[in-house]
Amino acid sequence: MDIDAWVWWLIGAVGLGIPLVLTAMPEFGMFAVGAVAASAVAALGGGIVAQVLVFVLVSVALIAVVRPIAARHRAGQTGHASGIDALKGRQAVVLERVSASGGRIKLAGEVWSARTLDADQVFEPGSQVDVVDIDGATAVVM
Repeated sequence: MDIDAWVWWLIGAVGLGIPLVLTAMPEFGMFAVGAVAASAVAALGGGIVAQVLVFVLVSVALIAVVRPIAARHRAGQTGHASGIDALKGRQAVVLERVSASGGRIKLAGEVWSARTLDADQVFEPGSQVDVVDIDGATAVVM
């Protein structure tokens, strides 16, 4: 049984796709795309030298172009805060007098219990406060 060269390249592409899925290393995907390009050259009647050259050129080009773009994108991402970390640093409105012993604020559209950071501070209703920490279900404000 004689298998055409383009089929071998596709088998190679699938073979390179397996470690891509198992290891999450995108370089294997770039090599797999190079193998698909070489398969196309083989299907169009290109010789083995042309097939290997296309495989190498496409693979190297993808690694040279895509990896730096992905690295810049990954480095430029600032982690999005979620949960209570997203509430720290936000402003809130005092609903009930807030002191070291407690009070109520409206934070992110919800009513929260609150206490002041400094024992001597007191905030009256309508005041704007800054949330510096979340202690359990209580916002610590100043």
